[in-house]
Amino acid sequence: MSIEGKAKEAAGYVKEEMNEHGKSPESQKKAEEGRDLRNEGRVEDGKARKTTEPGVGAK
Repeated sequence: MSIEGKAKEAAGYVKEEMNEHGKSPESQKKAEEGRDLRNEGRVEDGKARKTTEPGVGAK
């Protein structure tokens, strides 16, 4: 696991969580950007991508 991958995943998680419940298109776009950054970090570390919608969570 790379430090850079972990940092991207953590930063993406924070951005996604901060914006996932917003109703505006801008909030939803930022949540998606966070998800993309999070997935980029996960792929760098050899983990599977998150495929659910931002804010859905794993059940």
